[in-house]
Amino acid sequence: PSTSFSPSPSCSRSKSHFCFIALPALFKQELQNTEAEEGGTATLRCELTKPKAPVEWRKGDVTLYPGLKYEMKQQGCAAELVIYDLELDDS
Repeated sequence: PSTSFSPSPSCSRSKSHFCFIALPALFKQELQNTEAEEGGTATLRCELTKPKAPVEWRKGDVTLYPGLKYEMKQQGCAAELVIYDLELDDS
């Protein structure tokens, strides 16, 4: 992205431009297989290289959202997905 800064009216009328490239967040620790019983709860965890990097949880092509079934947690570089009331379709 390119960002433009303009000085306040009391400064000169020039503008300065700069570009920066944000490094992507990568997995430091990927998801591990988890076993749980039907009707139970499973927690999936991963660790990223950047704190509070945006995380989107998906099941195949479907984006998951928080609600009665799913809870998303994130603290620092750690992200968790809690799945409640497990069903066979959750595997």
